[in-house]
Amino acid sequence: MAMDGETIKTMITDNIPGAEVHIEDLRGDGDHYAAHITAPCFVGKSRVQQHQMVYSALQGKMGGDLHALSIKTSAPTED
Repeated sequence: MAMDGETIKTMITDNIPGAEVHIEDLRGDGDHYAAHITAPCFVGKSRVQQHQMVYSALQGKMGGDLHALSIKTSAPTED
């Protein structure tokens, strides 16, 4: 069963404190998404570590209920 974008966003924001999340349905089929996540806890973390945090937030749904997710992460920039 496919996940909707709002569920993906909620799982990420519930598990990554302070995360700003934008979810895009890439094909309009509810099965291929892109997630753009900015979070303070990403500061000082490698891209791999940031992505691992997102996978962890999705609680094993990746590859099952969530078929395809492109992830772009970043730490907030200081002004």
